[in-house]
Order: sequence, then C-alpha cells, then structure tokens
Amino acid sequence: MKYSINWAKRPVRLWIIGALLAGCSHREQNAYQGYVEGEYVYLGSSLAGKLTQLQVARGETVKAGTPLFALDSVDETAALQEAQQQLAAARSQLADIQTGKRVPEVDVNRAQLAEAVANARKAALQLTRDEAQYSAGGISKAQLDDSRANADARSAQVRELTSQVEVARLPGRSQQIGAQQAQAAAAEAVVAQAQWKLDQKRVNAPADGLVYDTLYRSGEWVPAGSPVVQMLPPQNIKVRFFVPETRVGALAPGRAVSIRCDGCAADLPAKITYVSNKAEYTPPVIYSNESRAKLVYLIEAHTSVADATKLHPGQPVAVVLK
Repeated sequence: MKYSINWAKRPVRLWIIGALLAGCSHREQNAYQGYVEGEYVYLGSSLAGKLTQLQVARGETVKAGTPLFALDSVDETAALQEAQQQLAAARSQLADIQTGKRVPEVDVNRAQLAEAVANARKAALQLTRDEAQYSAGGISKAQLDDSRANADARSAQVRELTSQVEVARLPGRSQQIGAQQAQAAAAEAVVAQAQWKLDQKRVNAPADGLVYDTLYRSGEWVPAGSPVVQMLPPQNIKVRFFVPETRVGALAPGRAVSIRCDGCAADLPAKITYVSNKAEYTPPVIYSNESRAKLVYLIEAHTSVADATKLHPGQPVAVVLK
C-alpha cells in the first residue's frame, strides 16, 4: 500500500512542529524544579505556667492581635494590684507634701492666732493701767513688772502663731518633695514590671497567618520559653529552586518569575528575593572544569501575600524565569 503526501500542506505542518519544539526548548531552558518552604513562628511565653486557655485550633487562619493562648496568672494579677496600691499611696503622699497642711488644720492655727491677738491686746491695756497706777503710787514696782512680762509674753505668742499659719500654707521642702517624687517614680516602675509579667501570660498573634500546629493542651504545664502555637504567616512562605552555574549570573533579587504548581488554576507571579553566593554540587563530584556544568546555586522567590496562601510547605513546584 502506498501513501501519498500533500506537499502543499507540508510547510505549514513543519512550521507548527518547529514552533512547538521551540516552545518546549524555551520552557526547558527557563523552567526549574523547586519546592515550597515555610519559615514558622513559634509563639510561647517568657514565663512558665499552666495552660488555662487554648483559643485557636490547628489549621485555623487568624488575624493579627487574635488571642492565641493564656497561662494561669493569679500571682501576676495579685502583684499588679499590690504595685498599683503602692503607687497610689506614693502619689497621695507627694500631693500632700506639695500642698501643705489641710484647710481645717490651717483654720485651727488661725483661730489660735486670733485668740493670742486678743490676749495680747488685753495684756497691753492692763500694762497701760498698771503704769498709770504705779505713777500714782497705787501699785508696787513688782506688780508693774509682772504686767510688763505678761504683755511681752502675749506679744511673743502672737508672733509665734503668725509664723505657724504662714508655715502651714507652705508646701514641703524641695528635698522632701524630691525624695517623694523618686518614691512615686519607683512605684510606677514596679507597676510597669508587674503589668509586663501579666501580659506575658497572654499571647496574641503577631501577624495574620495560619495556625500550623498547637503543641500543648489545656491543663498542661508549659515551661518558660516553650512554644505553644506554631504559626505560618503568608509572608514567610517562599519558593526555593536551583539553577545551573551558567544561568546564575543573569539572576538578581527583584527579577520576575512564575510559579507553577499542581492544582493551581494559573501561574503565580513572584519575584526573586535571594540569590546564593555559594555553589553546590549535586551529586557531589570532584572539582574540575568538566564538572562545572553540575554546579547549582540556591535561589529563593516570594509571591504576593495573597498568592502565598495557595502554596503549602513541601509542595513541589516549577519556577519559570521571565
């Protein structure tokens, strides 16, 4: 049996085949196998305690600021309340020193001063009468001296109480006020420290992301610094792939690439964020000019935050250079 060839259509078919082969060759040269890697965030408390609340579950997507877990905080709460009371007492003492005596206390001093002024006037009048009587010979010299002494004493009492009223209205001395201000500042520092310790018993999500795993259950004892929740923020998802030594010189951070993965509806745009300066051999061979073709360099690329959620750590992908 013989087959005939339509030579009129052959150039078109050859052109199509050539184009397909060229396209395949182009993809082979620019496409590299890689995988998805995640940089996990391990969240724990700097203080030890019993896990009382685990507020998220594995596989849950949370927003920044979402409460993740809480440890028992009875001691920390009591310490904060004590520090707050001590701070309130220190501030009250400082205010009392700065304002001087209370109004009722000043009023008592003023009443005593008014009484002393009245007694001084009475003593001064009695001295005047006694001086007239002494001149007329009606009293003795001793009685006149007693009257003068009483008038002087009453006058001195007036001066003393006048000074007490003035002092009562003055604030405390500058050294005393400074010392009390230092005590108030120290009490504020104690409150801040107690508040910090209490805050360490409750941990919130530092960023949007996926709760990749939970490492403790409610009721378990969590040592200080031990992670309770393992998170994966989308910006921590990256693609790693290797390129040969002949291509690494043309790559730099910022270059656009496309990520192809199984199940992805379309290629995901990404940008190269890291180009390794260290050459690697795969498989290990002896360094020689003939083995340079086996040198590969690690490249990392990141997609947008929105597209990163479509990738999963460990997932194989293909990276196409643009």
